[in-house]
Amino acid sequence: MSAVQEQFEIKFRLPDGTDIGPRRFPPASTVATLKETIIAQWPKDKEKGPRTVNDLKLINAGKILENNKTLSECKSPICDFSGMTTMHVVVRAPTSGKQSDKRAAKKAKDFRCGCAIM
Repeated sequence: MSAVQEQFEIKFRLPDGTDIGPRRFPPASTVATLKETIIAQWPKDKEKGPRTVNDLKLINAGKILENNKTLSECKSPICDFSGMTTMHVVVRAPTSGKQSDKRAAKKAKDFRCGCAIM
């Protein structure tokens, strides 16, 4: 008796409104694996494409998905991956390490003192 493993059909909506996919992924696929697929299939004619999985954020049902989570772990009553699922892709702007470290430290300081800048 062979069990047919459920596959999730997912397409990725890029910031300009175009899509990558749909493609099917097993429930054990990690979010990082999905991001690697996006990087590999990123349209070559688009500027400033992501280089690493850390350059991307995947958003599904209003939640930012964590790289180490599997699709099974990302399921919720709001998002059950039934039918075709569209995940939104956000590309982080490239920054130099020192600048981003300084900004992160400043944000943390502003947050602690209650003067978060909106």
